[in-house]
Amino acid sequence: MSSPDRETLVTDFHPLQPSPPVEWHISDDPVGYETALEQMDAHVTAIAAGTANERVWLLEHPPLYTAGTSADDSDLIDAGRFPVYKTGRGGQHTYHGPGQRVAYVMLDLKRRRQDVRAFVAALEAWIINSLWHYHIRGERREDRVGVWVRRPDKGPEVEDKIAAIGIRLRKWVTFHGISFNVEPELDHFGGIVPCGISEHGVTSLVDLGIPVTMAENDSVLRAEFEKIFGATTAI
Repeated sequence: MSSPDRETLVTDFHPLQPSPPVEWHISDDPVGYETALEQMDAHVTAIAAGTANERVWLLEHPPLYTAGTSADDSDLIDAGRFPVYKTGRGGQHTYHGPGQRVAYVMLDLKRRRQDVRAFVAALEAWIINSLWHYHIRGERREDRVGVWVRRPDKGPEVEDKIAAIGIRLRKWVTFHGISFNVEPELDHFGGIVPCGISEHGVTSLVDLGIPVTMAENDSVLRAEFEKIFGATTAI
């Protein structure tokens, strides 16, 4: 029996039992990738041990490329352009850099629902709902994870990716998460084949004519996150 389309999955991931609000943490300064991985790893371990609260960590990275567990070396077009980091998240190559909001989502699915496909669909729904705040229609594609925007201004059947998703789980605690293009340098994606997909491009809110600041978009992300995952508290 084939799996149901992600579009049909239930994406409500509120806690199933009383649980503290999810910590909502924003780093104002760019965070190095290795530093972020170390801190995220430690916090996920603490959540799994029951000694820390769930957390969403919003940050920006310096310009860099990451290679997920499915990455193909041939998709790294310009290895010398920016540092390249191999990472344990799912997915292929992606770019992180200033102007892109990275959200590392550390949730305990044992408190919610132990359904990985539905969790990915919930992350997509979070982005899609946030985009609709700007009257931008974000869409899923069953053959590729992430959120896509049709670009009729570029031609028929043209679409660009505005957000990527790559996750990992440890003892049902999630980590890694999403990258949402607010105003990154889009030409920086040219050193890779983003997510192994060469026939489509990338875009951002600003590229789509939405002159929003990172702080303004963070407020939208927080409001839409709470509708799907429950209450947050700023730390």
